[in-house]
Amino acid sequence: MSENKKTSLKTLKKVMKYIKRYIFFLILSVIIAAASVAGTLYIPIIIGEAIDFIIEAGKVDFDAILPLLIRAGVVAAATALCQWLMSVINNKVTFQVVRDIRNTAFRKIEELPLKYIDGHPTGDIVSRVIADADTFADGLLMGFTQLFTGIMTIGGTLVFMLTINPWITLVVVLLTPVSLFVAKFIAKRTYNMFKLQSETRGEQTAFIDEMIGNQKVLKAFSREDEAIERFDEINNRLEKAYLNATFFSSLVNPSTRFVNSLVYAGVGLTGAVAAISSGGAFSVGSLSCFLSYANQYTKPFNEISGVITELQNALACAARVFELVEEPSQVSDENNKILEGTDGDVSLENVSFSYVPEKKLIENFNLTVTPGQRIAIVGPTGCGKTTVINLLMRFYDVNSGKICVEGNDIKELTRKSLRSSYGMVLQETWLKSGTIRDNITMGKPDATDEEVIAAAKAAHAHSFIKRLPDGYNTVIGEDGGSLSQGQKQLLCITRIMLCIPPMLILDEATSSIDTRTEIRIQDAFARLMKGRTSFIVAHRLSTIRDADIILVMKDGNIIEQGSHDELLKKGGFYSELYNSQFDLETA
Repeated sequence: MSENKKTSLKTLKKVMKYIKRYIFFLILSVIIAAASVAGTLYIPIIIGEAIDFIIEAGKVDFDAILPLLIRAGVVAAATALCQWLMSVINNKVTFQVVRDIRNTAFRKIEELPLKYIDGHPTGDIVSRVIADADTFADGLLMGFTQLFTGIMTIGGTLVFMLTINPWITLVVVLLTPVSLFVAKFIAKRTYNMFKLQSETRGEQTAFIDEMIGNQKVLKAFSREDEAIERFDEINNRLEKAYLNATFFSSLVNPSTRFVNSLVYAGVGLTGAVAAISSGGAFSVGSLSCFLSYANQYTKPFNEISGVITELQNALACAARVFELVEEPSQVSDENNKILEGTDGDVSLENVSFSYVPEKKLIENFNLTVTPGQRIAIVGPTGCGKTTVINLLMRFYDVNSGKICVEGNDIKELTRKSLRSSYGMVLQETWLKSGTIRDNITMGKPDATDEEVIAAAKAAHAHSFIKRLPDGYNTVIGEDGGSLSQGQKQLLCITRIMLCIPPMLILDEATSSIDTRTEIRIQDAFARLMKGRTSFIVAHRLSTIRDADIILVMKDGNIIEQGSHDELLKKGGFYSELYNSQFDLETA
């Protein structure tokens, strides 16, 4: 068995697990499909009987034909109703299955470790959950709708044809495998094409997402032409992938139709000979009925062959969604201890960590922090400052060693209780679509208006919020909309002022704020940090002079440790950093 076939079968089994939940509706759909097929097959019998009452011009038995036509009309109406009901049920099952898969995929995204999110383009993940799931839904719906009726139609027409004339039926049966062979031959080669199409579409979505999200940087560095060239290159590959997949899958329909036409011609020829030579045993009405059955018998093969190619596309897309769903989740902390009553006692013992095994970053890192201490972490870019913050918050787990809070290894604590003990303001702000108030109360949804306003005043954000069209009820778009970077950062600081957590992490928390406001914010932070353990990452060393301990990092190791004055007296690496910044500021 080929690798593609194995992958398709595995994906189909996974899909069936979701479909099993709606087995009642599927059984109902099959029953209605059987009724629809029965009605469709009964109509040619009625029409054939009516034709036999038309003897020649002027000799038509209208009294016998009229009841047959009424019966045919009633059967046609009942068949149309059954087909409508089947379509409604199949739509319901299909989109509930896709909804369940999407829900599973979204929950998985919430459970995935940040390592996966950081290592995969956002647009590709979005493409899997949205575009690939939509394509899968289209293929699944077509499969439900045409597969049930197609198989039943083939079986039903075969039985009816055998009762009318076994020999002519034999002609139909012998020519049919040719149609199946053609469909299988083409479908076998389209899976890889559809897979490449989905992957390239994901790459394109990721690129568009990246370019839109970084439009200001793109324009600032005049990279529009390069971006267009890159987009054109991806677009051309996508066009080629689409054309190849569509062309080869489109060959199925005309190829099977050609075979079906041969079947129909064979039935017409042999049927006409049988009608002439049978001496009335095989009437013109019977031939008409047989031709109708022959057409209905071959039509499902044509439809099913189209379904097969669509299913190839659907399964290729479903496989990409299931790749996401089956990614290993972060280690469960369901049975872990809940951290309560934190004073801010934190220690790192022989901690080693690297994002990729071949590139060492932090090795044998040791640190003991007593409650209420302010710890500043400084050093050149890439030395591991922000990585320490990621480890403290358990966004990443250490490779070896351990981090303890209140004497508890953080791996033994629930992530929610650990993270709720920290207040965090990063250099990179994050705001959601909603009102200003919604963004401030994210960590404390039940906060009163008075508490929100007090926090905003403490963060010096109240004045600019009041100038907005609707004040605290002003709706902003994703990532702050038209707010300036400094205003967005003030809102993030307001969040922390509202929650007042036992421990603080400030990673360049005032980098986008003007000097005058920064002095005020630093004063507010000083009051907020009083009695609270605080970790401060800073590039501007003038902002961390009052820290109790300054950790100087280089290549993942602490090379110096002490207060601002102590480190200056040593005349080491910190002194060089500080003096170089001072020289630049006064230059």
